[in-house]
Amino acid sequence: MDKKAQKGDKRMATLKRAGKKLTYVSSGRIKTLDAELPLRLKSIMNNLNEVIAQHHPDQVAVEQVFVNINPKSTLMLGQARGAAICAAALNDLFVAEYTALQIKQAVVGNGHAKKEQVQEMVSRLLGLSSRPGSDAADALACAICHAHGGLGLGNTSTQGYSMKRGRLA
Repeated sequence: MDKKAQKGDKRMATLKRAGKKLTYVSSGRIKTLDAELPLRLKSIMNNLNEVIAQHHPDQVAVEQVFVNINPKSTLMLGQARGAAICAAALNDLFVAEYTALQIKQAVVGNGHAKKEQVQEMVSRLLGLSSRPGSDAADALACAICHAHGGLGLGNTSTQGYSMKRGRLA
């Protein structure tokens, strides 16, 4: 369905929820400019503003950053997330954040699932004709996690809550 994102590009996905039924709406790349950081962050915000204007989402879900081996990459990802969160906030949208573990647990039932398992479950849950690429599957899985109640609470709203040490706070 989707090809691997180019270096620096970020993934996004939109779903429609009617009761318990989820329907695929779109997924794609948020292209970033090959420019200085402020212009790259501005392009992320501008592209997300276009997506928001086109699809009119009610809420936004974002994957939390984990610290990896390269601190520079972690910092850059955090800045890109900040731009995405700002775009949502400027459009008065609620933003939920989930760890990769929470997303995989919600979609696959195993917080340590492999990428192929996430791709397969995303395809099945959304009734797609083929498996999405791994980056698209990650974005769709984040949306599915949020649509299913995010923190494992079913239909209970998680708005205004966060996770601290594995507990709802």
